[in-house]
Amino acid sequence: AASKLEVSMPAVVEVESGGTARIECNFYIPGNGSYAYINWSYMDRNNRVRLCRIMGSEILEENTDYKGRLSVGEDKALSISRVTVQDARTFLCQVEAGSHGMGENHTELHVYTVPGSPLPSPHGGTPCSRLSLLPQIAQCVSRNSFPPPNITWHKNGEQLQPEEKMVKIPATLTRESSGLYTVSSTLFAHVTREDRNSLYHCTVHYWLRGQRRAVDSRRVNVTVFYPAQHVKLQVMPSSALVKEGDDVKLVCEADGNPAPVFSFYKRELEDSWQDLTSLADTNSGVLNLHDVNKSSSGLYRCQTLDLDDMRQLEKDVELVVNYIEGVHVKMEPSSPLQEGDNVRLSCNAHSPVALDYQWRDEKGRKVAEGNQLFLSNLTFETSSNFSCKVIAPSVPGLEQSKQVAVAVQGKPRIVAISSPLYVQQDEVVNLTCKAIAFPRPSVHWNVNGTAHEYVENQHIASNLTVRVSHDLLRAGAMCRVSNALGVSEKHIQLLDQKAPESKGVIIVAIIVCILVVAVLGSVIYFLHKKGKIPCGRAGKQDITKPEARKDKIVVEVKSDKLSEEAGLLQGANGEKRPAADQVGQSIVHCPS
Repeated sequence: AASKLEVSMPAVVEVESGGTARIECNFYIPGNGSYAYINWSYMDRNNRVRLCRIMGSEILEENTDYKGRLSVGEDKALSISRVTVQDARTFLCQVEAGSHGMGENHTELHVYTVPGSPLPSPHGGTPCSRLSLLPQIAQCVSRNSFPPPNITWHKNGEQLQPEEKMVKIPATLTRESSGLYTVSSTLFAHVTREDRNSLYHCTVHYWLRGQRRAVDSRRVNVTVFYPAQHVKLQVMPSSALVKEGDDVKLVCEADGNPAPVFSFYKRELEDSWQDLTSLADTNSGVLNLHDVNKSSSGLYRCQTLDLDDMRQLEKDVELVVNYIEGVHVKMEPSSPLQEGDNVRLSCNAHSPVALDYQWRDEKGRKVAEGNQLFLSNLTFETSSNFSCKVIAPSVPGLEQSKQVAVAVQGKPRIVAISSPLYVQQDEVVNLTCKAIAFPRPSVHWNVNGTAHEYVENQHIASNLTVRVSHDLLRAGAMCRVSNALGVSEKHIQLLDQKAPESKGVIIVAIIVCILVVAVLGSVIYFLHKKGKIPCGRAGKQDITKPEARKDKIVVEVKSDKLSEEAGLLQGANGEKRPAADQVGQSIVHCPS
């Protein structure tokens, strides 16, 4: 067992700024003796400043900067709340134990402030051609940390170390009024054109609760200046697809930074070059050619000049403008065509690429493929405008068309008239006459009226509005169609609408008469069967007999058609009587 008073305390206590620090003070008094008092104090430079005195259960706190932030536990440990960086100092615990004397010990309080995220600031353009200097890449700043942190630099994830003539990393340390530290580190490094895509970042290293911590900045890329080594010139769109009428771009690119100055030229005859720089954007390296044609084809050159070392580079490209020209349609025979003739159409054109041919009618419908079209047995109706469409399959959109008129000539042919036409006198009617011919004919009428002509599907039609007169109803109208090759005429017959009505009345009357005769015949036959008629097989009554009683009914039947009565009036034995015997009156006497 120990024979004297002993006081033990942790050598170091770590706490984050703003937290609560707890400092323990453990002591041993021989013989389980008791203490008289305990003093807590801290060192300010070389001076001891008392914080509080503990006597039994009583705590006497001094009037210091810690007043209101101190507390003592049952184990006599001292707690300090709302710790700041100014609290990082030495704290002492002193125990007075009467006859056992006095003992003390101390603890170092470490206060940490986590640094904020470092902010790297990339430097401006870095001309790598100046190899004798180390250009500034970026600067990294870490603010408000305690104790001061350490900063390292990394390129593409690999840490950089100071190296003579290659890497230099100076740093500055600033203590702020708050007691916190600001650390600034600047990276100077040799770069090449390969570093144009390199990523740099800094890392801030600090201690917290006995452990080493680190926080990385964002990655930054620096602008590296270097001269061009290669130049490329291309046609957009692809030269193989350029056709007449297109807008073309010649794009010149160089691998230097910044881009050099661009110039454009086109080769003329005898190896002379036409300067096109005035038509180009010399900064972006683009030459715009609008609405190109056959003469735009040729060799173009892009030339670059690096203003840093005055180095000049150049590149050539061939521009091919595809075209179709000389589209020609030949018709055989070429003499005027008549109805029934045959004709062959041949189409030809010139182009540096393979061509396909199509034939279309005037409505745009495809009627044949190939460079020939054969038409047989021509008529006026087959006359049309045909077009030969020439297409370059390898160059989308490259096509030309040529139209030809296949005209069948002849005198007019009247194809339709409004005849016969039922009309009424004084009625206003339209007379129509339609014909076809080439050359286009004219239509004339032999009567006066208002005529209106129109063309419909190669036909010419004329409508004549006229009032029906007695003479027009009697004579009708004549349509006369003529051109330089002949004349055609047709008559339009006009019929009175009353005539069909009269015929109808006659037919109805005949039907009524037939029905009446049939009914009477049936009545006579019925009476004969009943015996009401006294006429026997021996013959008929004497028709000259004058006696006739007033109480008798007389039925008289007359007939104008001998043949019909001959069939109706037969003898009782079924034989027919002579027609001569049947002529006259049949008088039938019936009882009243």
